[in-house]
Amino acid sequence: MSTEPIRFDTKIAVLLRDDLEPWQRLNVTAFLVSGLGTELPEVIGEPYEDADGVPYLPMFRQPVLVFEATKETLTAAHARVLSRSLPRALFTSDLFATGNDRDNRAAVRAVPTGELDLVGLAVYGPRNAVDKAVKGARMHP
Repeated sequence: MSTEPIRFDTKIAVLLRDDLEPWQRLNVTAFLVSGLGTELPEVIGEPYEDADGVPYLPMFRQPVLVFEATKETLTAAHARVLSRSLPRALFTSDLFATGNDRDNRAAVRAVPTGELDLVGLAVYGPRNAVDKAVKGARMHP
């Protein structure tokens, strides 16, 4: 078995608005990354199994880097993600008031792209492209 560190040419990044409450940060992050594996199966690793043979679901094959930023930086990152056509997920402030997937999608659909009140964004793609997209954000403490 190789002891060389595994280096990925892709990156998964989550960008959170810096004024969210702790519970909101966790909730938004969970929602944002939930769609990546269904649309991008290459981000999912192999299933897990413990020493007793109990199986566990597979997880991402690489780390998820979590960043925080101001509302303005998040809006700029969103524009860069769109201009680079990177796979993405978003979470808007309106979604805190809905209680189900249908209402979530309707809330996003009701707002033009430039007027979305973003509180979170997930992005996946080539490492350099993702780095450029989240420029100005800082690693979440």
